[in-house]
Amino acid sequence: MAQPNRPARTWVPKDERLFTLEVFIISGPMATRYLKKNKVISRAVQIRGDQTLEDLHDVIFDAFNRFDPHMYEFQIGGKGPMDPKARRYVLPGALEEPIPGPRKPAGDVAHTTVGSLGLNVGDAFGYWFDFGDDWWHQISVVTIADKAPRGKYPKVTKRAGASPPQYVD
Repeated sequence: MAQPNRPARTWVPKDERLFTLEVFIISGPMATRYLKKNKVISRAVQIRGDQTLEDLHDVIFDAFNRFDPHMYEFQIGGKGPMDPKARRYVLPGALEEPIPGPRKPAGDVAHTTVGSLGLNVGDAFGYWFDFGDDWWHQISVVTIADKAPRGKYPKVTKRAGASPPQYVD
């Protein structure tokens, strides 16, 4: 019996690479005070290439002891925060109803994998959390391994400096 006309499925290999990223807080409501006490406030995280930017957000959120969710986005490329040349990856709702302006989103965090970003060792990109309090982070690509060892990812592998509180008292 003949099969109905269906598009051929394209097999896409699972991206098993393991990205080690270092996430630095560079500004925020309490960052200046905490950076005086701790020269660096950072977390090293490992994430597989087939995991999403939403997964990366979740591990960063937990790594810095945050408890109240807010909007966020990742900015890839460019020369710093809010660079109009950076590619913006936003929450799915922000993709459907983008904020007016010249910086249209490149994709959404729920469907964009870390491995699809074209990152290389030494690259850095931005993570902006809480558009009111403006917590800015720089994420640096430390290593990329060809295959992740068995285990649960993403995960925090190193902590430097105390986490500032999410809100000013």
